[in-house]
Amino acid sequence: MIISLVINKIYFMYQSLNVNIENHVAYLSINRPEKANAMDEDFWKELPLALKSLEQNTEVRVILLYGEGKHFSSGIDLAMLMGLKQSIAGLEIGRAGEKIYQFVVGLQESINAVEKCIKPVIACIHGACVGAGVDLISACDMRYASEDAYFCVKEADMGIIADLGTLQRLPKIIPAGIAAELSYTARKMSATEADKYGLVSKVFDTKENMMEGVKEIANTIAAKSPLVIRGVKKTLLYSRDHAVHEGLSFIAHWNASQLMSKDVEISVMAQMQKQTPSFEG
Repeated sequence: MIISLVINKIYFMYQSLNVNIENHVAYLSINRPEKANAMDEDFWKELPLALKSLEQNTEVRVILLYGEGKHFSSGIDLAMLMGLKQSIAGLEIGRAGEKIYQFVVGLQESINAVEKCIKPVIACIHGACVGAGVDLISACDMRYASEDAYFCVKEADMGIIADLGTLQRLPKIIPAGIAAELSYTARKMSATEADKYGLVSKVFDTKENMMEGVKEIANTIAAKSPLVIRGVKKTLLYSRDHAVHEGLSFIAHWNASQLMSKDVEISVMAQMQKQTPSFEG
């Protein structure tokens, strides 16, 4: 990993990812444009490492995830699947199955790292978002798209079942019937349709305008108490997976330790004095 500092901007360069930190916002990009940002072995190893680094960096409050070049991502690099096939050639069936299981769980953990990150991760999607790309954005907190974006749960066409989170998360984001249709048919969903069903929060006419628009949203979030934003993310995820009464109990216990935070005083005083508050990381 290469790190450089240029006038209040910090750049981290991995093999398959780039990170640029500016004004409390981290810009995390998939950087394999010559391969349509196909997710290779480096990507799967580096994604959780990059997210953990950004999580621990007190200067970072929001993370924008996007793709370099013409596409967000064409999904998993097929060379990885071929490599897996070769690695189990000749293995006894039980041991081959065990190796495949470990392989899948490892990839799942890389996607889960997005959801587990205590800071909001916002997906900015343009061009193709296919296969594992859908797994990835489904684990993000918010999603935005440009008009040229399209989404495809491609696995059924590849003779496999999507196994990295799409079938688990997508039905909780969009209507279950639409999630099922996309998963059974492997058809493309346009940005307009994704907006209609709530997969994305807004569609922009170009990638450039999308990045500018989402940057404004990220800056708005970054100006809030980081302690509160982290608590909101944790509460939203808990509430998604639990009954209402359990979610209410969770937030009551959470706020029992948070309502006396210094950030509450700072926020209230800023509101009263009509000033912009300043918070610690």
